[in-house]
Amino acid sequence: MKKSVHYTLVISIVAMLMAPTIKAQAQISEKKKLVPTVTIPAPPGSKGFGMPQTPKPGETTPPPRRNRPSASVTDTNREIKTVHIDSLSMSDPFILADETTKTYYLTSSGGAIYKSTDLKNWTGPYGAYDTRGTWMEGINFVAAAEIHKVNGKYFYAATFGDRKELVDVVPRRYNIYRHQTMILTSDKPDGPFKLANPDPNYDYLPHHLDIIDGSIWYEDGIPYFVFVNEWMQTIDGTMEYVKLSPDLSKTISDRTLLFHASEAPWALEMVANEEMTYGLKLNGWVTDGPQLFRTGTGKLGMLWSSWGVGRYNQGVCYSESGTIDGPWIQEPKPFVGDNSGHGMLFTTFEGKRLLVLHHVDGDGPRKPRYYEIDDSGDKLVLGERYIP
Repeated sequence: MKKSVHYTLVISIVAMLMAPTIKAQAQISEKKKLVPTVTIPAPPGSKGFGMPQTPKPGETTPPPRRNRPSASVTDTNREIKTVHIDSLSMSDPFILADETTKTYYLTSSGGAIYKSTDLKNWTGPYGAYDTRGTWMEGINFVAAAEIHKVNGKYFYAATFGDRKELVDVVPRRYNIYRHQTMILTSDKPDGPFKLANPDPNYDYLPHHLDIIDGSIWYEDGIPYFVFVNEWMQTIDGTMEYVKLSPDLSKTISDRTLLFHASEAPWALEMVANEEMTYGLKLNGWVTDGPQLFRTGTGKLGMLWSSWGVGRYNQGVCYSESGTIDGPWIQEPKPFVGDNSGHGMLFTTFEGKRLLVLHHVDGDGPRKPRYYEIDDSGDKLVLGERYIP
């Protein structure tokens, strides 16, 4: 009888002690009700990313933005044609040089696929993905799409944005809608790409985070997902990574911070640099477009972009340890300035190392451009503009 009373007393005490914790966990698990915040508009006359273009001479209003078809294979409202590289308008270009098909595959923000055999003439846009039955179905906002070939399969990493689901609010700054870089897979370089994870509502990173520009990197046989936590949420944009499962279908580690945008001497604070974003006055430092690479001597580097002198800039940094964990030492000056950035390296079928990035004249459309690269030493050396 005494033992029974003793056990009952112990259990009661434990329950009392755990009650606040259980209650707190229950409160955390409940979906947070979010109320949209007040955002601060840009001053009259401002120009910047996502704002109307300046009318050309003789025009009274800027040209309307074209409604492009989505990159879903279910959207058949597209005209396939072959155009010269100079006729393409796109942000965040990425090129896969596929040795199996001897074809170059170009993706970008928008998510569609273009194909070429000479880097000069590109045929497209082709639909890239099939997201039916997932949270991404029907989404037209797709950014910074990339295609990677891993162990004989092809993986499509792209940022999907659902403007209907509010996931976080930064008071008197910005309303955060669902943005996640997702990984889709296919047996063919031109898709259709389907979600690698069996859960149709899966997020690779925590649901409330504004995640963009994820890129795949392998180190010592381990797949990593290197990504950006958007500056509009963090103020000082971050570059981070998580480890992926061997089939790239899920995240298997916590986030690791690599660096903040403000660590680069050339990256300037947006408002002080008179840069407005989507018509809003948002202070902070931007991280964009990571791509890891190794030079001819084995030096580990990373391309990434931000805003600075001359507007958008292509930057580069190098890992002091030679591993993804860094520390990452930022170059003092941009690798490419002149309103150019979000670049990616690739090698032509003839063995030439090239950088593809987008360039903007004024506040006009973003257009892809090639540069020759010498990566035989410890650091990248920028060569001449490459005209195929």
